[in-house]
Amino acid sequence: MQEEFIKDRKIIDKTDVEKEIELVRNIIAVKKELKAANENFEFVEDELIDYYTYKIKANQSKLNYLIRQAKIKGITIDMINQIKIKLYNEELDAG
Repeated sequence: MQEEFIKDRKIIDKTDVEKEIELVRNIIAVKKELKAANENFEFVEDELIDYYTYKIKANQSKLNYLIRQAKIKGITIDMINQIKIKLYNEELDAG
């Protein structure tokens, strides 16, 4: 007898706007990670050069992928800036 798996809860699909906002959030987060890796690389000691080189390359690849996805979806810089402002205001309201 074959077992059937039943979902405990219904998975709700995100709207297109929610997907776009999540994509922009990811772009912002990766840009921050890339900036931090670049800043840390400037002051790194010999043992960590390879680590930060890898981190920079990985974050740059991820950022390039996310930007390509944003272009495919038609997300523009103006939209990204609007979402940044919205997210910033939400953080201020929450804090």
